Parts: sequence; structure tokens; C-alpha cells
Amino acid sequence: MSGSYDRPTGRRDPAAQGNFDLYDTVLTGPSGPSDRYGYGTEPASAQEDTPARKFAPPRGRKPKAEPTSTPVVPPDSVTGRSLTLVISIMCFLACLTVGAVYMINQSASAWLKDIASEVTVQVEPRDGVDMEKTLRDVETFLRSSRGVTRANALSLDTSSKLLEPWLGQSELLAALPVPRLIAVEIDRDAPPDIDALRADLTKKFPAATLDDHRRWQRQIRTVTRSFALGGLAILMLVAIASIAIIVSATRSALASNREIVEVLHFVGATDRYIAREFERHFLRLGIRAGVVGALCAMAVFLGMPTVMQMLGGGPSAAAEMHRLIGSGGLDAMGYALLGAVVVTISALCMLTSRFGVFRILNSKA
Repeated sequence: MSGSYDRPTGRRDPAAQGNFDLYDTVLTGPSGPSDRYGYGTEPASAQEDTPARKFAPPRGRKPKAEPTSTPVVPPDSVTGRSLTLVISIMCFLACLTVGAVYMINQSASAWLKDIASEVTVQVEPRDGVDMEKTLRDVETFLRSSRGVTRANALSLDTSSKLLEPWLGQSELLAALPVPRLIAVEIDRDAPPDIDALRADLTKKFPAATLDDHRRWQRQIRTVTRSFALGGLAILMLVAIASIAIIVSATRSALASNREIVEVLHFVGATDRYIAREFERHFLRLGIRAGVVGALCAMAVFLGMPTVMQMLGGGPSAAAEMHRLIGSGGLDAMGYALLGAVVVTISALCMLTSRFGVFRILNSKA
């Protein structure tokens, strides 16, 4: 092999030189004026402070093939602290994305369950038809239908208030022929055949129409899937950015610790051992950064309701936010997902550094 990480390939003949210690002579230099191998003696001031002399173990101790006393990558370097900060930010963004998508999905699932458990029957007013009697007859028909647990007709005032967001408050609403609504709750365990129920209802009461809210269900599912795809795209970008940062940091660490790597090669350390040292370093870094990012994300989710009140959202804004993302906090499953993000970030740092070291060392071979 050639390059800055070459191993020495030549060996001296032990039979011709007795107890010649290649490691001792090459790494620590001649032993002094009484050197029995014939090497010239240099004064202490003329001996160079080479990398081999600097990192060699004490004389008289048998060198180990895989030294473990000194870490290959300094854990408290300035580069390590900066990298920890960057990975913490990446993990914070990933946890925010996962938590937000999870809360929206939970709220959407609750909406779909509520919508699927109810249908609405609308009775249009017609000339010569007693609206109140028609409502009572429709209620009786619905309550006697299989799979229907409750049917309640809304009062005229309640039906008029439902139109206020579009028509505003006006006394003219009382004079308008406002359609009447019947809220029907169906049995979730044994739901009825909606199409058959709609056909029977329309056949018996031509002024009544049944709405099962399928259009709203499709819209909610579309919005939820859009949020999920957006969150997945953000997570992929965070993962790509983290991989690029770890690869750059691995190259920088190998370059700054080139002399240590050379000494490890001289004493017999393998590429796998060196890669394992980098792997441990970046695994610890990923765990620390991941925990910091996850804790910051948890603080955001816990403080979201308070921040909304401080910004002047008021009760109405809090109610709308509650409808959108629930309580604004995470349950046990949500916190478990944040823990999974920390594990994923740590594993990503470890595996990226391992494969990065192998690729760099093999490219130097």
C-alpha cells in the first residue's frame, strides 16, 4: 500500500539479528551509546520529536496490537462541540416534524371517527307540508331502522344559528324557509347500510335527504396524507444533511489525527479497529445531541398552549388549535416516537462514520 496511512511491509530477519526489537528501534530510536545493534548514538538534543516517538508506549513494555489507552478522536475538541450543536439542531427539527405529524394524524383520526359515527338528515320545507309532523315521522322512521342508536331533530333556532357564519345575524332568518336537520347517531359496532337507508328514506319522505359526510372524510384524509408526506420529506432532508455533516467531520478528524492513525498502523492496528474508535466517538456524540434535541422539542410541545395565550390568541384561537392538533401535547406513543428519532440519529451518526472511515482508509491504500 502507499499513501499517508501505509503500513511498513519490510521485516528484518530475527534469526540473523537475535532479539532485535523492530518496534523499539524504529519507534523509540537507538537506546544509547551501548546499543548492541551498531546504530550510531545521537545526543538528546539532536533526536527529533517524531510522531512515532511522541505516541510510542514506554520502553520495556510489550506493544499491544490494538492500544486502547488514548482515544483516537479527542472527545472535547472545538470541532466536536460544534458538531454536537449542529446534530442537536437536526434532531430538534426531526422531533418537531414527527411530533407535529403525529398530533395532526391523531386529531384527524378522531375527526374521522366522529364523522363516521354520525349522519345528517336534511328535511326541506315545502308548501302544504307540515314541517313539524314530517320531522317527527322521519325521527320515528330513523329510530326504528337497524343500526341507528339515536335520531334528534334540531330546533329552528339551532338550525338558524348554523347559517349565521354565512348570512350573519338577522331577524329575516326567522321568515326564511330554513331546512331542518336531524342528527343521526349510528351504531359503530353494527353500522347500517347507508345506501339502503338513504334509498328507503327518500322513497318514503321525498323532502328528506341523507348526508353521510363522505366528502368531508375524503378531504380530511387528503389533508392528513399531505402533512404526512411533507413531514417525510423534511425527515429525509434532515437525514441527508446529517450524513453530509458526519462525513465531513470524519474526514476532518482523520486529517487532524493522521499521525495517531499512522502510529496505530505501525503497531499493528487494523482498519476495523480504527473505524470502531471513530464509530464509538460519533455514537456518543449522536446520543448526546439527540437527547438535547428531543428535550428541546418536548419543551416546545409542552409550552405551546402557554405561548399561544401569551401571544394573545384568546379562547377562540385556543379552541381552534385544539380542534386542529388536539391538546397540543404528546401522549406516551408520541414521546416514544421522539425516542425513536434519537435512536435513529445516533445510529445514523455511528454507521456513517464507520463506513466513512473505511472508505477513506481504503482510498489511501
